[in-house]
Amino acid sequence: MKDTVQARLDPETSAALAKLVTRLGWSPSHVVREGLRLLAASQPERGQRRITGMGRFASRVRDLGSNKKHLAGFGS
Repeated sequence: MKDTVQARLDPETSAALAKLVTRLGWSPSHVVREGLRLLAASQPERGQRRITGMGRFASRVRDLGSNKKHLAGFGS
């Protein structure tokens, strides 16, 4: 799959891109692709949020503290 991306670069970013192109001998597109790959690799995948310890008690009831049927009459 090929996508085309257009981006407006500020002067500082444009200069950084030009330096990388010269230093590495890559095309601007190659520099941008590698930058995106590095950024994506540095960001961990976010899974479903979980409450630490939830479902890890002797009762084995996973939703004990969040399901209203388990909390009926509690605190009243």
